[in-house]
Amino acid sequence: MRISVIGGGPGGLYFSSLIKQLDPTTDVTVWERNAPDDTFGFGVVFSDQTLSGIKASDPSVFEDMGRSFAYWDDVDVDIDGVRFTVAGNGFAAMSRKELLHVLQDRAREHGVPVHFRTEAPPVEQLMAEYDLVIACDGINSAVREQFADEFGTTLDPRICKYMWLGTDLVFEAFEFFIRNTPYGVMQIHAYPMDATMSTFIVEMHEDVWQKAGFDAVDAASLPPGVSDEASIARVKEIFSDILDGYSLVANNSKWVTFRTIRNKTLVHKNLVLMGDSAHTAHFSIGSGTKLAMEDALALAACLREQPTVEAALKAYDQERVPVIKSTQRSAQASLEWFEELAQYTGQDPVQFAFNLMTRSRRITYGNLLERDPDFVQQVDDWLVKHEVARGRVPTGTASVPPMFLPYQVRGVLLPNRVAVSAMDMYSSVDGVPGDFHLVHLGSKALGGAGLVMTEMVCVSPEGRITPGCGGLWNDAQEAAWKRIVDFGHTTFATMGIQIGHSGRKGSTKVMWDGIDQPLDSDNWPIMAPSPLPYLPHSQVPAVMTRADMDLVREQFVETTKRAARAGFDVLELHCAHGYLLSSFLTPVSNQRTDEYGGSIENRLHYPLEVFDAVRAAWPEDRPIFVRISASDWVPDGITFDDILDIARAFKDHGVDVIDVSSGQTTPDAKPEYGRSYQTPFSDRIRNVVGIDTMAVGAISSYDDVNTNIAAGRSDLCAIGRPHLYDPQWTLHAAADQGVKVPWPTPYVGGSWKPPAGRSEDPKPRLVLVPEAELINRPKRWRPTA
Repeated sequence: MRISVIGGGPGGLYFSSLIKQLDPTTDVTVWERNAPDDTFGFGVVFSDQTLSGIKASDPSVFEDMGRSFAYWDDVDVDIDGVRFTVAGNGFAAMSRKELLHVLQDRAREHGVPVHFRTEAPPVEQLMAEYDLVIACDGINSAVREQFADEFGTTLDPRICKYMWLGTDLVFEAFEFFIRNTPYGVMQIHAYPMDATMSTFIVEMHEDVWQKAGFDAVDAASLPPGVSDEASIARVKEIFSDILDGYSLVANNSKWVTFRTIRNKTLVHKNLVLMGDSAHTAHFSIGSGTKLAMEDALALAACLREQPTVEAALKAYDQERVPVIKSTQRSAQASLEWFEELAQYTGQDPVQFAFNLMTRSRRITYGNLLERDPDFVQQVDDWLVKHEVARGRVPTGTASVPPMFLPYQVRGVLLPNRVAVSAMDMYSSVDGVPGDFHLVHLGSKALGGAGLVMTEMVCVSPEGRITPGCGGLWNDAQEAAWKRIVDFGHTTFATMGIQIGHSGRKGSTKVMWDGIDQPLDSDNWPIMAPSPLPYLPHSQVPAVMTRADMDLVREQFVETTKRAARAGFDVLELHCAHGYLLSSFLTPVSNQRTDEYGGSIENRLHYPLEVFDAVRAAWPEDRPIFVRISASDWVPDGITFDDILDIARAFKDHGVDVIDVSSGQTTPDAKPEYGRSYQTPFSDRIRNVVGIDTMAVGAISSYDDVNTNIAAGRSDLCAIGRPHLYDPQWTLHAAADQGVKVPWPTPYVGGSWKPPAGRSEDPKPRLVLVPEAELINRPKRWRPTA
């Protein structure tokens, strides 16, 4: 096999050595336009997982790298001089130049010719002459750009500016320095890379960068290799308290805007992308070098395992693309957290430190509890005091995992922070909930959740989504709901009702017969702010008149009064998911030109009118939640500034909690699904607007609930499908965490986790020294002279 590698960085060199190691007859040629000692950047960081892969695949490289590693465990978070240390994290770093020397030596040992200071021949020529061409020519890859359509390349430029520097101050750990300056918030990401140097990255929002005067020098005007010395001097001045007289070291150091590079596929014919040419991930979660070396290992393994190059590239693509997407999702969460850093600086330092540590959603409360239980105990203790001070937790409450803190809102005390999310069941008859609903909601109440929400209960027959939707407009329905609430109150749960009107999404089939599809017959008339059908073949809604608005408002009021008589503790007004009130809020469905359309203030007019009427009809000592869609997931949809205005408006009108969902307002939506994918919306609303929130959406583990509450991203978490899988989800979460909570008396015998069979049998010792202990990693990096 003949292989051409474009780019002699860590990925290309490591791959070349690995493939020659697997098959010495392979003909590999590397083309590198720079000199052997040319490198931009400073240190590179590796995780234990990556190091394990390198050690297993090439022990010699691992041993050579190990001689240069700086090892440490701690992460320090320093907020304006207040410092917290989080132990047990596990890092190894080395200088990028030293890593290149190790990999260059290894390539030479395997007989790989590396043509330094030499541009590679045209890629079409290489593709014709070689069996495989690997493009690892960096973030500005000319090869990727040439075949951007074939790879499905997208570039996402972000809103922060950063600069890579070095310093002769040798830090002892991974350092996050956060500083409130006269210009705004700035942050430093720093870590040791050997016995004499550390990497020092300064980052800030572009607005802060401009206010600080860093835009005085145009980075594009500086030739390659020339650093922005004026900015470096300013950085040294601003962060003099950290540097304490030590120097900053430049290496082609100038301001850069981070770009996330994504590719739908890494393969085109016999050409494959690797390293930064294939993907980027924000430096706050790790190293591009780490990802590049993982790419190299995977590609070499696929070539060994598969019978043809074509099959190997297919396998490589299938293996790496999901891994890269997962890494980039975490990196995106982390970079967005730093972009919005200013919204968190008002948090107490211990919560801020926890929030920073868990920003990517890969590290959670549970991870930190394993790594540094003392730090987590600090967080738990602080959280109890904080919640007591703001009246959410009764005085005398003990420190527990955050999800089990009670939650006081008006005259209602929820026993914990878990809610059963509102989920449509489509199982009512003429709007009357039956035995199914008693068992469905009753089982969730028995299962320990602090708040059990109904499905959307419709305010009129014409306000139903489907013929199977529940309602509350007559006495029979009121009596049926009261039966369910009365049973719920025999448990420890509080009972909540979500009320709404379907709007343009009404008169459709039940979900399992065709979600959002119009009925085949017996349709009822529907209404909306504008005459826009939800689907092209859906019924066209009538445009609401002022008389219609008055009628629907009074229907909401009547349902509210019935809900109060039925004994519900919490009422939620449904202003999300494209139903009637939601369709007023979003421009995708509201194209009115009167006082109810156009600006966000106008679009809020009618939903606030309904809210005010409902609040007046609902008992003063019982809370009202409002569910909103924080994104339409389309380019011309609601903006996040709109969402902040919506949250502020409802706050001003007396809402107690904003339940933050997203989407379902248009069939054109393209949500960015992922674990806890809607939580950032809740996070921003809570911390910018200053209103309590309930997070919802792909929150499936108690670890995520604990993390959200402790980090201040929400006050409650609504859990949907996991409660369908396990109605006792909250009780089981308590048992798993060793938390004593009240169980229904007949269930007390099941309040501890039963044995699970042979998997729990005692295991014999089979290893003399655990592998983790073979790496002599200290808590702090303190090199000897």
